[in-house]
Amino acid sequence: MKQIVEQALALWGMRDAKWSLVAARENHVYRIDLGQTAYALRLHRVGLRSDAELRSELQWMAALGEKGVGVPTPVLSTEGLYLHLLQGIQIDMLGWLPGRPLGATGSGIDHEDRTGVFHTIGREMARLHKISDDWSPPPGFSRWSWDRPGLLGKTPLWDRFWENPTLTAEDQALFLQFRKVADHKLRHLESKLDYGLIHADLVRENVMVDSDRVWLIDFDDAGFGFRLFDIVTTLLKNLEEPDCDLLREALLTGYRTERQICTEHLDLFMALRAATYVGWISSRLQEDGSDLRNTRFIETARNLLTRYLDTTRINGRNQ
Repeated sequence: MKQIVEQALALWGMRDAKWSLVAARENHVYRIDLGQTAYALRLHRVGLRSDAELRSELQWMAALGEKGVGVPTPVLSTEGLYLHLLQGIQIDMLGWLPGRPLGATGSGIDHEDRTGVFHTIGREMARLHKISDDWSPPPGFSRWSWDRPGLLGKTPLWDRFWENPTLTAEDQALFLQFRKVADHKLRHLESKLDYGLIHADLVRENVMVDSDRVWLIDFDDAGFGFRLFDIVTTLLKNLEEPDCDLLREALLTGYRTERQICTEHLDLFMALRAATYVGWISSRLQEDGSDLRNTRFIETARNLLTRYLDTTRINGRNQ
């Protein structure tokens, strides 16, 4: 990768910059230091996103940043472009953000004022939604959709969760029943639900905290979707926290300082979000640590899907 990084630095007029690899997950991310200023150079995984999708992501982030939302700032190359292609690899540059991640899976929340930071996350999420609704995407804007087909269709965005090869027969029956019930419910609800551009991955690792400010990073999964989906993505990873209910209330209260949202169907979306992870891990079962994650994802989904279906049956009998 050394040759590609050096070619990329030349495109951004940073030949003399120092660089080091800081992350190698879906994308390879390098920290670039030029004088007193730092940047993040991203080398995207081949085939993960189209050029149009990546340009759209960068255009959207730039628009959000201009309106004051805490997001990475895309940096134009010397040719005035956000995105370049080098040896078949898509490359872009972002401003480096201060602070630290709110936490990581399995390590808890790294913040003294837990409810305070969730209030702030909720407010920033609402601002992201509000500003996105007021923004007119440029021609050619392209991002995927976390809509009903994207969640429950024949080819969901994160794979067919009901076909995870490690599911027991009992679990598969549960997942299939949930898919049927949830699809029926969403068919009647989708036109009434708040829908638009969402981040779709505001988990602890993707919230940078700097004093009383938060920054929302990693827009890889961002696209069009139900706003409740954004909210439950943040809540889902904190179900085991002792103050889970307080964190949920803080997030929703913070959100409602900027815009209103109906949370009547929050439990449905909690179950939907849990199911997506069971699909996502299906194609990654050979990766290190996947066994534990797969078991955790299935257990969480089993509990939430069962609870949702039980509630649906009770409500059906009471109507």
